[in-house]
Amino acid sequence: MRRIRYEHTGGPEELFQEEVPVPEPGPGELLVRTEAIGVTLPVVRKTRESAQPIPLGGELAGEVVRVGEGVSEYVPGDRVTGLCFGHGYAEYALLHSAMASPIPADATATDAVALVRSGVVALGALEAARPEQGESVLVTAAASGVGHLALQLARSRGATRVVAAVGDSGKEDFVRSLGADAMVTYGQPGWGDPVDIVLDAVGGTLLTPAVKALAPGGRLVAYSSGGGTIDAYELLAGGRSAIGFQVAMVARTQPQRYARWRDELWRLFGEGALRPAVHAEFALADAARAHATIEARANRGKVVLVP
Repeated sequence: MRRIRYEHTGGPEELFQEEVPVPEPGPGELLVRTEAIGVTLPVVRKTRESAQPIPLGGELAGEVVRVGEGVSEYVPGDRVTGLCFGHGYAEYALLHSAMASPIPADATATDAVALVRSGVVALGALEAARPEQGESVLVTAAASGVGHLALQLARSRGATRVVAAVGDSGKEDFVRSLGADAMVTYGQPGWGDPVDIVLDAVGGTLLTPAVKALAPGGRLVAYSSGGGTIDAYELLAGGRSAIGFQVAMVARTQPQRYARWRDELWRLFGEGALRPAVHAEFALADAARAHATIEARANRGKVVLVP
């Protein structure tokens, strides 16, 4: 089978296609013939930060081919989506059954990778802020795989004003089509009227203007892998708060909550109230181009690999 491996070379090319045997599922595992693979910023960042070879994991969706010992909830032929911690950029991948969930009959594999993991992050970050009816919400990286869903979810949860923060003013039509009332760019001085909630997926130097954008008593939810520092005085002066959110911790420690979020996403999708957008589908051999699209923050919605 074909698989993409990462190897730090110091040159421009670090993702290579190779031929390897199809893996065998171990206890509790599913062997999935992948139909769609979601490309995420955390995985892209790992390839820039690690000098050692690492497996390219992440979101995937496809058909179960074989099941390992002890698996009873899935059988060959089932369509599933989930998070792969091993080699996911491949024609076949191993998925632990605890991390898998079924794909509804009326949804495609691309729908699944665009909706489930990114949507759970967006919905979980929003719930961490404890939103109240009628509040205002600002979303950074608003055109990203997570951000474009967060815009829609904020509206569905009763936000009266939703603001999209992006790096490129050319994304305005896209974010407004998803329900944003206004758009700001990172470099502009001030981000307009203060908001009650900021959902931040960028981190770094953007944390300072994100905190300043909060109204008194406002809440910042940080779920970025980009790090950064928050000035404690800025929080104190306005009675603001900062909340860290990590979806992996919820998946490990509160699986029922994670499942509830996932079920709500599929319900909203089925009702037409949540529209996952796919920026582009790349062939497996073009994984480097997919990564470059994410790094350049050029995407409007999800970037997907299709073996």
